[in-house]
Amino acid sequence: MDMSSRTEGALQIVSVNAQRIDAAVAIQFKDVMRAETEGPATRVILDLSQVDFIDSSGLGAIVAAMKQLGPGRKLDLAGLTPTVESVFRLTRMDTVFALFPTLDAALMAPAG
Repeated sequence: MDMSSRTEGALQIVSVNAQRIDAAVAIQFKDVMRAETEGPATRVILDLSQVDFIDSSGLGAIVAAMKQLGPGRKLDLAGLTPTVESVFRLTRMDTVFALFPTLDAALMAPAG
């Protein structure tokens, strides 16, 4: 699973550089997210702008990544394509995560 990250103070941006988060890569996604988010950042933005497809395993992996951050840390999602956003809305995960249309919009949103 190709992912990259950068940290700006208490904010970390993790970008998924792949078109799919599905059953074939869900475990690898969770492992990479765990490794990437070990730092002290209190807010993590997951940039999904390159992801065109997500299935239930991918959704579960993102939820697991949020849970492994622990209390006091937040995972926001940015750059969802219409297909990926519809999965989050249909499963009501849009009530669990803050969804932002772009990474810039997520960066401009107040923390918290």
